[in-house]
Amino acid sequence: MFLSIFEVFKIGIGPSSSHTMGPMVAAERFLRALKKNKITANHLRCSLHGSLAFTGKGHRTDQAVILGLEGFVPSTFNAKLAKQAEARIVEQKTVRPPEHPVYNFDPATDMVFDYDRILEEHANGMILQALNDGKVVYEQIYYSIGGGFVQTPEEMAADTDPTARKQKVLYPFRSAKEMLAMANACGKTIAELKWANETIHMSPEELNASIHKIWGVMNECIDAGFDEDGILPGGLNTRRRAKGIHDELQEERGNNMAAPHIINDWIAAYAMSVNEQNAAGARVVTAPTNGAAGVIPATLRYYLDHVPDADPNKITDFLLTAAAIGALIKSNASISGAEVGCQGEVGSASAMAAAGLCAVLGGTNEQIENAAEIALEHHLGMTCDPIKGLVQAPCIERNGLGAIKAVSAASLSLRGDGKHLVSLDACIETMRQTGLDMNSNYKETSLGGLAVNLPAC
Repeated sequence: MFLSIFEVFKIGIGPSSSHTMGPMVAAERFLRALKKNKITANHLRCSLHGSLAFTGKGHRTDQAVILGLEGFVPSTFNAKLAKQAEARIVEQKTVRPPEHPVYNFDPATDMVFDYDRILEEHANGMILQALNDGKVVYEQIYYSIGGGFVQTPEEMAADTDPTARKQKVLYPFRSAKEMLAMANACGKTIAELKWANETIHMSPEELNASIHKIWGVMNECIDAGFDEDGILPGGLNTRRRAKGIHDELQEERGNNMAAPHIINDWIAAYAMSVNEQNAAGARVVTAPTNGAAGVIPATLRYYLDHVPDADPNKITDFLLTAAAIGALIKSNASISGAEVGCQGEVGSASAMAAAGLCAVLGGTNEQIENAAEIALEHHLGMTCDPIKGLVQAPCIERNGLGAIKAVSAASLSLRGDGKHLVSLDACIETMRQTGLDMNSNYKETSLGGLAVNLPAC
């Protein structure tokens, strides 16, 4: 199966790809199913289960579903229009999606947080129902599996991803071992393999322009965060820090007495800026998730702003390489915090960023694979324990440290010849097994870890 770079990197909204974007996508899919199946209904209802129920309020899952049923989608989300629509829905108790009849929908009673029933296939479950005169006429379960991806139970049972393409590609690698073998056999870099696969589906000009659009949104998010200060929404009273750190770093520029480790503050500030924006519900790019959205932009910005002779023309190579690694992790393990903990989110992002940086710094394919493995290996076992269910603490700083680890991993790999003990494939499989063994309290339910050990919350 081929997973496009534009499925790994998707423009959307904060604060969570699995808890905000995914449920909105599920609602949109449900509307399409009603239309396709010509279902006659006058009332809609939704229940959230598992992690979607336990941390749904903090992640604004209910708002995402409500707006999704109104016809909003993450890629074209307009915050001003959404606010107006939500106020009308609360007042009139109806949703009015385009090309559909008006449906009764009272957010107070038709949006249910079911804390008792956990659906079988995945921790992020939701049930959407259409009723006609009080009788359920259509029902569908959806699972938000991370990164904004959504699957039905049937798709999960068949192990089919509705976003993955079944068309033949030139280099259909399913593992890092296959990827390296194919790349070396044809004398191509990992980025060139990915480019060749992507251009089966679009022209080179379209691909390049679309990749740069993705980077443009990432970069704009960093800069937008540096313009904002104050308290983030949600009730934790989390103070924005990226702007203050960035302002201090700007003032210190040119100081010959600055310690070398200050570069870590730059990297962390870039990442924290993105994740503060994400926490505020702004536009971000899943990379590969919203909770880990700051790692890759921070690492690429570090390269462009701080590495001598950095070449902006290599942005495409960076993101293609990162996407190839992200696709391997998603296909063979998970990028969902609710499924495997934060090792699947920040850990995956760090591996992707390390690979991308190693590539643009001239690393061989083996060094790139090694960089990804180093970064992922040192996130193994990381739990997902957001305080109050918000993508703020420890998530914002964790992105900064994930980016710093990515830079370190790339640097270490470039000091070697690419030969190493633990393969990326083995590391990905270890992450999968670790996630399966991890107690559910530590997988985005906010029932363990920091989420329960901060008395004030």
